[in-house]
Amino acid sequence: MHILFLTDNFPPEVNAPASRTVEHCREWVKLGHRVTVVTCVPNFPKGEVFEGYSNKVWQEEQVDGIRVIRVWSYISANQGFARRIVDYISFMTTGTIAGMFVRDVDVIVGTSPQFFTAVAAWLLGAIRRIPWVFELRDLWPETIEAVGAVGNRAILDRVEDFAFFLYRNADAVVSVTYSFKDKLVQRGISARKIAVVTNGVDLDQFSPRPKDPELIRRLGLEGRFVAGYIGTHGMCQALDTLLDAASELRNEPFVFLLLGDGARKQGLLARANELGLDNIRFVDTVPKADVVRFWSILDVSIIHLQRSDVFKTVIPSKLFESMGMGLPVLHGVEGESAQIVEECQAGVLFEPENSQALVAALRKVQSDGEMRASLRAASAASAAKFDRRNLAVRMGGLLEDVVARRVGGDRWE
Repeated sequence: MHILFLTDNFPPEVNAPASRTVEHCREWVKLGHRVTVVTCVPNFPKGEVFEGYSNKVWQEEQVDGIRVIRVWSYISANQGFARRIVDYISFMTTGTIAGMFVRDVDVIVGTSPQFFTAVAAWLLGAIRRIPWVFELRDLWPETIEAVGAVGNRAILDRVEDFAFFLYRNADAVVSVTYSFKDKLVQRGISARKIAVVTNGVDLDQFSPRPKDPELIRRLGLEGRFVAGYIGTHGMCQALDTLLDAASELRNEPFVFLLLGDGARKQGLLARANELGLDNIRFVDTVPKADVVRFWSILDVSIIHLQRSDVFKTVIPSKLFESMGMGLPVLHGVEGESAQIVEECQAGVLFEPENSQALVAALRKVQSDGEMRASLRAASAASAAKFDRRNLAVRMGGLLEDVVARRVGGDRWE
């Protein structure tokens, strides 16, 4: 089977869509499938082309047996809604054109979070009469509405109408959460065509290990209790809550490590400086291979999103990396992901955007060594349920079914 995968994020970018895509594609290659990825040059989240790449019309490389075609797109930093939309539409256009030149394709996958990539997959599927699958990582327009990126109701309604056109048109929808599936079914999308393949973790890379001594020395963390957030610093994450907690704990043995970049990074740096916080370490994005070293120096992992009904339906992918590392999780997200933390007994829940609740959770975990050890053990043990290898095999089987159904003239409507 030849899989054509459209995504605007791919390594060496290190965000969740890039990691999920390459880890799935790598496993499909191992299973004997051909995989071609159409993407743009790496530039997320700063909107700066990574060293060694240029924003050319067409360039190719091989990554772990995956054919990777990179096309030109308008590049914008991960901020400013209008410019990002131009970014998305430009990749939709060039990605669709590139997909026309990939031969002998059996199935097309378009992945969100930006649904214009799914539009490209739909266009290619319609033009080439090839089955296509919508991998659903974020609900549009709910996410952009939740962060206040667009307030015009008429625009939001049109976006939602088109999103549901795509769901109905797709040969299958692969959702990363059960909450997403439930919402689509409630709106009339057939449950038969929706499969849930959650995010997961590469257990060959993320596993419990001793703290990296060189990083401990470099960051001045000797004798400190390290609470870390690793991921995008955007509007959705509401990381000012962590700064408020750091201010409250400035005279206690806690240090906050924030690794990553995003639209709010500079604002967070400025506010930390205004507050005179010397118990926060900001670290820019590092290569994927080095991320595990930073995970290793944490005593607890903090996962946080702003308080919104929309984010009750998401499962932050960093939850599974935290579990793979055997870290206790302080989880400031409501909904489906909180249920996972509770069921796995992998951490402590706290109310989103409530810095006092975060402070209380930190003090509790730091002061109770027996509790901390129990959480670490449960977290590591539960990670096996979300082994990326098994999840990739499951999704690969789904793609084979989609191809077989289309060949047999059967589609789920």
